[in-house]
Amino acid sequence: MRSPSPRKLRHGRSLAPEHHSGSAQCGRERGPLGLEAQSDMQAGAEGGFFLRRRSRSADTVRLRKRKSALYSAAPGVGGERGPELFGENIYLVLFTITLRVLNCFLVQTSFVPDEYWQSLEVAHHMVFNYGYLTWEWAEGLRGYSYPLLFATIYRVLQLLAKDDVQLLYLCQLCSWFTWYCCTRTLTNTMETVLTIFALFYYPMEGSKTRSSCKYLTLVALAFIIRPTAVIPWIPLVLRHFWQEQKKVDLVLYSYIPVGLVTLGISLIIDRVFFGEWILVQLKFLKFNVLQNLGTFYGSHPWHWYLTQGLPVILGTHLPFFIHGCIQAPKRYRILLVVVVWTVLVYSTLSHKEFRFIYPVLPFCMVFCGYSLKQLKTWKKSAITFLLLSNLLPALYMGLIHQRGSLDVMIHMQQLCNNSSNQSWASVFVMMPCHSTPFYSHVHCPLPMRFLRCPPDLTEKESYLDEADIFYSNPLKWLNEEFCNGTLPTHLVFFSVLEQEISSFLVLNGYERTTTVFHTHMPQGRIGSHIYVYTRRVK
Repeated sequence: MRSPSPRKLRHGRSLAPEHHSGSAQCGRERGPLGLEAQSDMQAGAEGGFFLRRRSRSADTVRLRKRKSALYSAAPGVGGERGPELFGENIYLVLFTITLRVLNCFLVQTSFVPDEYWQSLEVAHHMVFNYGYLTWEWAEGLRGYSYPLLFATIYRVLQLLAKDDVQLLYLCQLCSWFTWYCCTRTLTNTMETVLTIFALFYYPMEGSKTRSSCKYLTLVALAFIIRPTAVIPWIPLVLRHFWQEQKKVDLVLYSYIPVGLVTLGISLIIDRVFFGEWILVQLKFLKFNVLQNLGTFYGSHPWHWYLTQGLPVILGTHLPFFIHGCIQAPKRYRILLVVVVWTVLVYSTLSHKEFRFIYPVLPFCMVFCGYSLKQLKTWKKSAITFLLLSNLLPALYMGLIHQRGSLDVMIHMQQLCNNSSNQSWASVFVMMPCHSTPFYSHVHCPLPMRFLRCPPDLTEKESYLDEADIFYSNPLKWLNEEFCNGTLPTHLVFFSVLEQEISSFLVLNGYERTTTVFHTHMPQGRIGSHIYVYTRRVK
């Protein structure tokens, strides 16, 4: 007699014998004919009516869901795709990297002296043991943690005997000001990058990447690099603490460990290079905030960030930022609080610069993006407008404005190519304090000098730095300075100074050998061109 065909289930699966050890039910079906199959045969012998009734009953039988790992599909099996490294944003990531690499090559101008004198020049001195450290390092107002990043690169290149280094920064796509700043070696740039990464892990509503330890670590690193980086994070950290249910655990297992570890590492690094224990973050805050001695480098009215600073760095994003602030939902309110709080705090300080509020720009872009989302009819036109309106200032500021400070150092570096030049050549930069980079760009022990401008730490009312004394009467200063001393072979200065010191140049046999374009907008002591005068060898 033939065995009956397997019974059909509701979902089209057959109830075939299963051979899994350890299952009592499977043990019933080990023979050639299972017990259930034998009962079916007996029912078939008794009559077709009972067989049909049993078949209908079998249609309602369902398999019990197995909990064994043997029955669970492995990730990615059966058409399911496992998680990818970048997911569906891989092309956006590659585009961002490509754009920022291009960004590095299309920014060939100088912004502010600190992008060299607080990073590259310090790192160069750390590795090659020659160069110049500004007064901040003598007073312990700056820490070595950030320059150590570049010193590591210099050291590797020294070991490999390669000096043509290109530093690439991968930053977010943003406005013209981000294009202008994000590839520079400013501490403000690293502060902004760490702020963006920290926001990624901040416990916002709906965030899937929240991590208290990670975001606090990034904030602590930003504070170590630039102590004022803590200003935007004060409202965010307070909000996190207020909403946290386990406040004691947050303090004991996040705040204290992260703070002690990062601060300890900073203390050790500075102890190695300063030769003594020093808390540079405290000195930095004391000098710039408590004593407000930054006014030595210029002061602005209290409303400067509101009327000039923020509108300039936002550029054509400004109307979208305002619209986004009005339309944004309640959960974005904390980000607006951060922007307002940071701008107000910096407004209380007399010395103001555009780069100081660069870290709030990513917060502003959140509202700009929300504004574009609401512009359903004009969305494409608005995006096109933003791209075109930011392209021109980005390229102009990155390729043309204030490029002379870097180009002139290329000419100075050529003096190092010939070893015979180093024995007799010397350079005197007669420009406003720290107008050019120094040994980090020349990269040879060529005798060089510039006009110094350390602030008055003794609180003298009649204090004037060397640069101020020079510009009060340049011709008199030069005649007194070099009346009996050795004249430098090369003089570097802005074009506005040429006529005033022309008699000194002619008398001592100097002639113009190089003219370098600097800016279309000269003002004060800064001219449109930089001149290099070389003394004729008799």
